[in-house]
Amino acid sequence: MHDVLNKISLVGIVPVVKITDVEKAVPLAKALCEGGIPVAEITFRTAQAEEAIARITKELPDMLVGAGTVLTTEQADRAVKAGARFIVSPGLNPKVVEHCLKIGIPIAPGCSTPSDIEQALKFGLEVVKFFPAEASGGIKMLKALSGPYGNVRFMPTGGIDANNINEYLSFSKVLACGGSWMVPENLITAGSLDKITSLAREAMESMLGFKLAHVGVNLKNEEQANEAASEFSNLFGFSVNNGNSSIFAGNAIELMKAPYKGANGHIAIKTNYIDRAVSYLTGKGYQFDQSTAKYDSSNNLKAIYLRNEVGGFALHLVQ
Repeated sequence: MHDVLNKISLVGIVPVVKITDVEKAVPLAKALCEGGIPVAEITFRTAQAEEAIARITKELPDMLVGAGTVLTTEQADRAVKAGARFIVSPGLNPKVVEHCLKIGIPIAPGCSTPSDIEQALKFGLEVVKFFPAEASGGIKMLKALSGPYGNVRFMPTGGIDANNINEYLSFSKVLACGGSWMVPENLITAGSLDKITSLAREAMESMLGFKLAHVGVNLKNEEQANEAASEFSNLFGFSVNNGNSSIFAGNAIELMKAPYKGANGHIAIKTNYIDRAVSYLTGKGYQFDQSTAKYDSSNNLKAIYLRNEVGGFALHLVQ
């Protein structure tokens, strides 16, 4: 898969942006990045789209900026010249797809039927846009549609918002979701950048679903761990589960048989999508200890520690 598409997958959300005032393009892009979404699809539905892409890519070269609603090869060329790194179209126009492949730019054409997908396969595409997602039957339709096409991944767009995005992203064949709920036109027009940053951050945190998994407490030895576990059981009726290196009292308290990471212990935070969570927190300036990464039998990341401690506790993410 193209590197740009892999990077989009790690973000998970692609804001679909309509620019009517080019002066607002760069401030809007900065607001999205500050909210943790360094991706934007600038739609070619306005005359300002080309210049907006050019300005954003010049000021924010690390942001993944693409062009949406691309209907012709001429629009594709203009978008690429302006700096677009991916192309999205509402339908599958063979001439546009063929042209984008020829010039080496990844394209996700709109597909909502098996015939659309089979055309995409003829071009060797691995990712298509499922559009309009909700109007075409939503996640149930997407799952049914994708069944015969095991190697195709989808970017659903249309009717997706904070309330249903995880229904789509929890399906393994969804690469990312497009939407405009964090960039409503009235806020762009009003220049309400703080609100857009807040909506972007809320969208990411809602998607990632950070929640406390358990707290690990460092104890000196197995005897102390057993004593603490028994006390929690006597006090609250928590079940005791004795493991190799620790004892769990209930599901949320882990009592270490010997000191482990963190001055006092560790805190585990669970997330819906650990790879996206790592990417999101890395974008905020946090670092991870790659030596602590644990993988499942399919080589999918399932746990990893941050380098930072908070309040004397090491922190790690769990899928």
